[in-house]
Amino acid sequence: MTYDVVVVGGGAAGLNAASVLAQARRRVLVVDAGTPRNAPAAQMRGYLSREGTNPAELLRTGREEVRSYGGEVMEETVTGIRRDGEDFLVDLKGRAGVRARRLLVATGLRDELPPVPGLAERWGRDVLHCPYCHGHEVRDEPIGVLGTDEEGPEHALMLRQWSDDVTLLQQVPIGDEDRRRLDARDVSVVEGPVTELVVEDDRLTGVRVADRDVVPVAAMFVTPGSAANDDLLTALGCEMDENGWVRTDPDGLTSVPGVWAAGNVAHDTAHVITAAGNGLVTAIAINADLVEADVRAALAARAAASAEQDGRRAS
Repeated sequence: MTYDVVVVGGGAAGLNAASVLAQARRRVLVVDAGTPRNAPAAQMRGYLSREGTNPAELLRTGREEVRSYGGEVMEETVTGIRRDGEDFLVDLKGRAGVRARRLLVATGLRDELPPVPGLAERWGRDVLHCPYCHGHEVRDEPIGVLGTDEEGPEHALMLRQWSDDVTLLQQVPIGDEDRRRLDARDVSVVEGPVTELVVEDDRLTGVRVADRDVVPVAAMFVTPGSAANDDLLTALGCEMDENGWVRTDPDGLTSVPGVWAAGNVAHDTAHVITAAGNGLVTAIAINADLVEADVRAALAARAAASAEQDGRRAS
């Protein structure tokens, strides 16, 4: 079976692209492994008309929309992709592979958390990363900010917008100017390694620093590292930029003809609504590319038919 487009990754970018392509009457398959980055989060912010929506609900609705336009959604893992002539063969873990004329990879990224005991277990609940995603949920609560690099003071000053009680738990030295800025905004600074997260009744209540007294906090913000889930793209030979992210043009086209990328796999700062917009832009570009391919095929078929007819006449 040949699909016009196989979309690998069923998050906001992949599903929105699939919906647009299916509405354009393309044969579309979304293959999703079922492990979204924002699964631990209870709410989603910054998405007009969807404020407070559970991320899982957004994906459920998105899958329904894709199917309502004739697209297909499959929960499965892609194990490899290889070119076969003008098409691509997509290998699947638990079933027969499929053929695609074009590929959209929207496999997102994974967060890499600092090695603090208990941090991963609270991730997405009361250990958070983005003030614009989670600040409203913890407004006016005592907030801790884990400063693992020189950007810690700026992160703490931003969080001060959501709470009067912000403590910077700074893990690396900071300068006098940063201290003056933090003091001017009444941001407390506690230095030393965080050795324990204190949890009571399944809620974060504080953090222990260097085995000293517990600093009371109801939420802690961290700045995780990030790594793109780009194995499929690198295996296809897609070029990377100087920062190690897949290089794309403004429409999401990679250096490999027929392969596009959208969402966090290509843009590490993309929020959910940004990723969905990415999917829209990329879907339009993919459909335009397919339109041109269909025209070329139609012209070639007409030329072949004309040549055959001329040959019959000559004989």
